[in-house]
Formats: sequence, structure tokens, C-alpha cells
Amino acid sequence: MGEVKFNSDGLVPAIVQEDTTGEVLMMAWMNQESLRLTVERRRTVFYSRSRRELWAKGDTSGDIQEVRSLYYDCDGDTLLVRVIQHGKGACHTGNRTCFFREIELG
Repeated sequence: MGEVKFNSDGLVPAIVQEDTTGEVLMMAWMNQESLRLTVERRRTVFYSRSRRELWAKGDTSGDIQEVRSLYYDCDGDTLLVRVIQHGKGACHTGNRTCFFREIELG
């Protein structure tokens, strides 16, 4: 974890991907503490910029993400979290993925 580069706010973007299908589920932010807890618990924990607090995915919805593997990119400034998504889905809207809206390429 020492090679992960956090931005000036102490955060790093984390892209969450379904381990079995490769489907991109969501993107959220992590700070050092949430990254440490994610590694320890093998369950995603993120940092909410609006609430300025940690949140474990699924604490209120029950839709937890079981971490299977964790990568950082070549620059060390983005994480890829491969998970098994339990429950209904990853998005707070009730959708399986947060990426359900498409921009038409005219």
C-alpha cells in the first residue's frame, strides 16, 4: 500500500469491478484508513467526500462487496477493486451498476 499515491485531499479513486464478469460496478473514493480497512476486512470501505466520513458498502443496504483482489495502476494513483457483489447491486439508485446511462455517440 505504500506505493499508492493519494491526491492533495488525501484520496484515491477506486474503481469497483465484478470479479466473475468484469462488469464495472461503481467508482468511489478511498483514503488511507478506508484502504487499510478494506484490506483488513476484505470488504469495501470508502470515504464520503460530502459527509466527510468512512462508509462500508452495504451497511445500510445489505448489498456488500466481498473483495477478491486489489490493484493499483502504473502511476499508483487509481485503484481497481475486484469484488463479488452480494445483494441487489452496487448503485444507491437500486441498479446493479452505477454505469447504466449511456451517452449516444452521434
